[in-house]
Amino acid sequence: MNSVSANHVFNLGTGHLTPDILVSLARQKNPPVRVTEDAWKRLEEFRRVVEVEAASESKIYGINTGFGFLSDVKIAPDKLSQLQVNLIRSHACGVGAYCEDEVVRGLLILRAHTFLLGHSGVSRSAVETVLAFLKHDILPLIPEKGSVGASGDLAPLSHLAMGLMGEGDVRWNGNRMSAANALDVSGVKPFRPGAKEGLSCINGTHFMACLGAFAVVDAETLCKSADIIAALSLEAIRGTLRAFDPRVHEVRKQAFQGKVAANLRDLLAGDDQIMDSHRNCGKVQDPYSFRCIPQVHGAVRGALDHVRVVVEGDLNSVTDNPLVFMDPFAHGSGGTDVISGGNFHGEPLALALDYLAIAVSEIANISERRIEKLTNPAQSGLPAFVTVDSGLNSGFMIPHVVAAALVSENKVLCHGPISARKARQVIDNGMKVLSIEALTACQGIDLLAPLQPSPSLRKVKSEIRKIAPTVDSDRSMHSEINEVSEWLALGKAVTAPGIAIR
Repeated sequence: MNSVSANHVFNLGTGHLTPDILVSLARQKNPPVRVTEDAWKRLEEFRRVVEVEAASESKIYGINTGFGFLSDVKIAPDKLSQLQVNLIRSHACGVGAYCEDEVVRGLLILRAHTFLLGHSGVSRSAVETVLAFLKHDILPLIPEKGSVGASGDLAPLSHLAMGLMGEGDVRWNGNRMSAANALDVSGVKPFRPGAKEGLSCINGTHFMACLGAFAVVDAETLCKSADIIAALSLEAIRGTLRAFDPRVHEVRKQAFQGKVAANLRDLLAGDDQIMDSHRNCGKVQDPYSFRCIPQVHGAVRGALDHVRVVVEGDLNSVTDNPLVFMDPFAHGSGGTDVISGGNFHGEPLALALDYLAIAVSEIANISERRIEKLTNPAQSGLPAFVTVDSGLNSGFMIPHVVAAALVSENKVLCHGPISARKARQVIDNGMKVLSIEALTACQGIDLLAPLQPSPSLRKVKSEIRKIAPTVDSDRSMHSEINEVSEWLALGKAVTAPGIAIR
């Protein structure tokens, strides 16, 4: 994973923004970003083109005309700023829960980065205001719902832009307040959009691309964690390693499948007392949910690899409209041109993020099946529902039901128009299913004592046990499921001592 720390500053507009870098920056207050002089110079050159066109007699959409059906109506030069303000205000009509702070921070970073590519034609003051919001961690409240993606993310981006103008509400220092008050106290001057700038601020795929970046990074953490949790479950059922033999995966030309199999071999290597105890037990093969871990987990990784490419492309693209160009082949005077196009359409991202949701749901699906095998004594050889005093104690009976409920919800979320938001929900559900599997597998391993799993998995299990101790008698596991899920989401299993996941 590429990330950004305080010792490494990202150059907005000239650096290459990856999902990892964006998420790493967005999860820091006052993230380490800067703008080079070359980037400022390029921005100002493109802005001059807009200012010349705005003062011309020609009608140029988005610069000196109305919008939509009013695109043929020319607006007087002294009304252009008010036109842009009105556009932002009228489009800021989203509904639903407000976005998390990290998402808003990510949006601010992405806006500054793509503005500095130049083709949006915004002024230096627009970017400076965004940078001031980042520095002071002033985060406009952005409702999640309101964008269909076909015309870009108009509603959510309008709420962001309204905050830049000092209107609406923001979150600052953990408190909700008016944007005007936050800007006044922090000494930040509100942004007043000029010609084209309101449209540039609200048009584009930035909201879905930002959410997509979080989805990609979190889904990759989920996949790596899933390999570790699956290995714990294999220990608990005293499974066989035969299905992960490299020869099996070499004859099927799927690279990610082979990586997952190698992860499992590494995780189960070393002084593994549980594996050693049944090497000659005569067991021929394990159920599909164990034997096919490389095939399923690997296919999901392959899907995420494709989605990453699509999302990363839009993180470094200009997706508003119209676009400003300066080159020898431009049709306008002075080698410049302003073109109305359709880069704001979210279809590439929507299809990719639907694919991500479908793929990640498979991680939860197969995890739930492993939980079923662990809790079923006929399959696992463990006590029913992985508990002592079965009957008196219900053990992991209902945690398994919760996992099945989450898997069913994911199936519903794997179709529909709100691809980026639902993909993140599928990932969150998947983390919780893996959490239940992790707790169930650790309980199963405890019941095999004094035998111990491999050295790597002992360390993972030890970390989980710091959150959730062995279940000696029934108790509510509500908090423990959530806490282990958060532990997995933070990548703690992947970075545990002795763990090296491809």
